[in-house]
Amino acid sequence: MTTQDTILVINAGSSSIKFTLFLDKAEPESFLKGTIEGLYTGSAHFVAHDTAGSIVSERRWSGTVQDHAGMTKYLLEFVKTHLGNHEIVAIGHRVVHGGSEYGAPVRLDEIVLSKLHRLVPLAPLHQPHNLAPVRSIFDFAPTIFQVACFDTAFHAGQPPIAQSFALPPDVTEKGVKRYGFHGLSYEFIASRMPSLDPALSNGKVVVAHLGNGASLCAIENGKSIASTMGFTALDGLPMGTRSGSIDPGVILYLIDELKMGPRDIENLLYRRSGLLGVSGISSDMRTLESSTDPRAKFAVELFVYRTVREVASLAAAMGGLDGLVFTAGIGEHSGKVRKAVSDGVAWMGLELDEEANTEGRVWISTSNSRVSAWKISTDEELMIARHTSRIRAAG
Repeated sequence: MTTQDTILVINAGSSSIKFTLFLDKAEPESFLKGTIEGLYTGSAHFVAHDTAGSIVSERRWSGTVQDHAGMTKYLLEFVKTHLGNHEIVAIGHRVVHGGSEYGAPVRLDEIVLSKLHRLVPLAPLHQPHNLAPVRSIFDFAPTIFQVACFDTAFHAGQPPIAQSFALPPDVTEKGVKRYGFHGLSYEFIASRMPSLDPALSNGKVVVAHLGNGASLCAIENGKSIASTMGFTALDGLPMGTRSGSIDPGVILYLIDELKMGPRDIENLLYRRSGLLGVSGISSDMRTLESSTDPRAKFAVELFVYRTVREVASLAAAMGGLDGLVFTAGIGEHSGKVRKAVSDGVAWMGLELDEEANTEGRVWISTSNSRVSAWKISTDEELMIARHTSRIRAAG
């Protein structure tokens, strides 16, 4: 039986591992994806689906604590035993932070891994978990080709003025600057634009990655010009449970007046704020949109208000706006949010086609609209697979 070269894409979180398997072709083709949830809880759950959404395999562990190392090993063994005609030739990892040194995907080795561990203080809630499977694979399958793909890399070429805080050099020289995140999503959208609208792909576009994590990116001629996320993935828009931009003086107030420590503040800003904190109900936009509670309505309005303000801010950074693209969970599935944001920037020349928006078409502005509007599904996993295949082919 002829084996097929396969790329495994891993996106590891604090208590979960999302994975996708791709055939290694000129354009990688996904054929299986799934999740491992409940790490460190004693009730881990593995499930794999085919492209039609049918369950291919499922397993639960009860009473035994499973960690990243054990579940990564199980995932590799699953492919070997259940998909005997597929051989994993490379693994691509989503890594949140590449710092100033890594402005592009890179093959992983012990030296690179050590450098990426040094960036943990810049992304303490993400980086350690992103790197855990890498370490595990080095330990039990050291010959497998591994690649790190960074959420920061797409923004690395931004002009210095867009990356800088108004802080003294003795602080900024330690790496305190605006990095930007969701870069793999923005890079994928930029790669789609030439086939959808060649002229727009060379124009001034704001892409709205609106999901549980939310941000905006100004893209001109296919390159990142500015973004709403900065030093961390906490900055910018309100998110599912994250506050987004906040006056630094609020932090000082929390310390001085409410006697909150660093970890308490971290928990407040990352886990207890955003849509959940404002509404007191849920971090899920679908739940808030269906609720009659005034707090839910206000949370949605605040999310839209901040998004509209930041669209205008990024348009100013580019000196104009030719197109607005909605993507990610909320951006792709909430027609109400798309309409509210589009109405908020109508003064810039965007005229929404409400029928197209309701039906969820790709092009959702009218033919007379000076600024075009789009709904494009993002695919960060495919972007990782593309990079991994290219780097492996280059040796």
